[in-house]
Amino acid sequence: MAQARNPQRKVPTRRMDFEGSFEDVPRHFAHDGDLVASHIIASLSSLFPDGEDFFVRSVRRYRGQITEPELKRQVAGFIGQEAVHGREHRVFNDRLAELGYPAKVYERITKRVLAIRERVLPAISSLAATAALEHFTATLAELVLTSEETRDYFGYQAVRDLFVWHALEESEHKAVAFDVYRAVGGSERLRVWTMKFFRVAFVFAMVTQVTVSLLLDRATYRRGNLRQSLRRFRRSAVMQPELWQQLRDYDLPDFHPDNRDTTGLVEQWRTELFGPEGTLNDKLAEAGAA
Repeated sequence: MAQARNPQRKVPTRRMDFEGSFEDVPRHFAHDGDLVASHIIASLSSLFPDGEDFFVRSVRRYRGQITEPELKRQVAGFIGQEAVHGREHRVFNDRLAELGYPAKVYERITKRVLAIRERVLPAISSLAATAALEHFTATLAELVLTSEETRDYFGYQAVRDLFVWHALEESEHKAVAFDVYRAVGGSERLRVWTMKFFRVAFVFAMVTQVTVSLLLDRATYRRGNLRQSLRRFRRSAVMQPELWQQLRDYDLPDFHPDNRDTTGLVEQWRTELFGPEGTLNDKLAEAGAA
């Protein structure tokens, strides 16, 4: 029976409360009011609430089969963190809907698609999907935590805080679903082909959502606005080949999320956000949660 690759991994559940800080988020909240960036971030957030719920269900189904104490502890932390992520992004999506984004529509679509998937495919397929998508989020999280330019991309401070906190916790639990998949005997073939599917499906879903969202925004039709914004996006770190190679690393036969050691990065941001002078201590709903 496989065990946690890193028995010392800490996966704390922090009860956060960002709701009050979203009240003044403007329509185009990204850096310099960037049009495309605002719609990409809004579309990404719309996937999280029901996506995170799906991750929790997928891992929880196998919780009873995990016997190794440290992996059981990490699973509990994973479930706790993902539940809070879903809740806080749902609150942010409420604000996005007030601003005119179709975030709540995308939430409902995501929920229905995932429900159909769970009905027609076996539980191990959902766990494979969770492990694959956790590599997506861990890869993006590493980019957020290492690149000041990417953090600036989020613009408005409350939005930046939400995504930086989320990035930290994705980095903290990045190997948990993968270790559970290995522990319950998930096949390499299913693991790799699931990622190949999602590398295409995720990009297609995001492009479709962002396109529709932009079409509904009057600012898209202002002369030169969309063209300039797309030009900035093409130069962003998200579009660089290194990021996509990191995603493809998942296909390697000896792949494990901990092959990229982000321990120092996690410790740095734990201190930055939740240390004695932590910038997000005021968003903790429970004292001592970190």
